[in-house]
Amino acid sequence: MPIYEFQCTDCGEKKEILFRNSDEKIEMKCDKCGSENLQRVLSSTNFSMSGGSGAGTSGATASTHKCSGGSCTTYDIPGPTR
Repeated sequence: MPIYEFQCTDCGEKKEILFRNSDEKIEMKCDKCGSENLQRVLSSTNFSMSGGSGAGTSGATASTHKCSGGSCTTYDIPGPTR
């Protein structure tokens, strides 16, 4: 049962949501302002990226590419998105 962290794009409030299974209907609403504009964020409590043998990334991947500011990194985090 994964717990994912979301941030309200309207007021900035963060909340954790527990997903018991993929078919469960979960109310995706900010507790502070009631907005439904939530964006999944990288949580430091349930995710780590490291190298070396045997070290996992929980399915997340990072890719670096050229952008107008030099180089940018994009993270692909598994799990539900909004």
